Amino acid sequence: MKLAPWARLSLRTVALTYLFVLLLLPLLIILWRTFGDGLGAFIDSISTPAAISAFQLSMIIVVIVVPLNVVFGVVTAIALVRGKFPGRTLVQGIVDLPFAVSPVVVGVALILLWGAGGWFGGLEDLGLRVIFNLPGMVIATIFVTLPFVVREVEPVLHEIGDDQEQAAATLGASKWQTFWLITLPAIRWGLTYGVVLTVARALGEFGAVIMVSSALPGKSLTLTLLVQSRYINDHNTFGAYSAATLLMGIAVLTLLLMSLLERKRAK
Repeated sequence: MKLAPWARLSLRTVALTYLFVLLLLPLLIILWRTFGDGLGAFIDSISTPAAISAFQLSMIIVVIVVPLNVVFGVVTAIALVRGKFPGRTLVQGIVDLPFAVSPVVVGVALILLWGAGGWFGGLEDLGLRVIFNLPGMVIATIFVTLPFVVREVEPVLHEIGDDQEQAAATLGASKWQTFWLITLPAIRWGLTYGVVLTVARALGEFGAVIMVSSALPGKSLTLTLLVQSRYINDHNTFGAYSAATLLMGIAVLTLLLMSLLERKRAK
């Protein structure tokens, strides 16, 4: 059905208004509040010891989470596409579970498992504290970012098939050689795209992390928790806007990288 010109114009106007009110307007307000006192004040706000520590902790979590999710994601995707085994449907459901479960629920579940009195709470007696410490924040972030690599690599494996892998095996290549020389180059763009999504979600995660973090500056305060702490606890509105702008800048760089990767993958 072909729409009349006035109808198309109306739909575009409604869509643009919707995006402006819900997305662009809040971002513009944050930028205005952040740079209203000049660039120097923004730099001073994000270079405090608490802000630097929060940024470093966020990066540490990303550095730990991304390699683990890459290994798990690639292995799981290959198993789901190439393998046929009992419980395959269950594994598919587990991979998608973070999309269905609230991050706050994830945090509560981790407390019940790893907290004092939990199933694995006895580890604290051995000197390993998980909840309200870095390990708990890493586990929470791993869970919420679990599906991205799997779901980006899986369709690529379906698309390329296994003809080249079977040919390599016929020629005497080991499974490890086949993976490095055939499979990995074929899935590189899907894998890279999944990594970018994992990084973006790991940096921006709040609900699950706040449940398992003590939110102490310099110890277990990430960038997202810093925004919340400055705005609610310290009543430092400008500092909260500055930290939010830093996060937004990282998100914009991530989106640009995703767009670049999408163009390369489409070629």
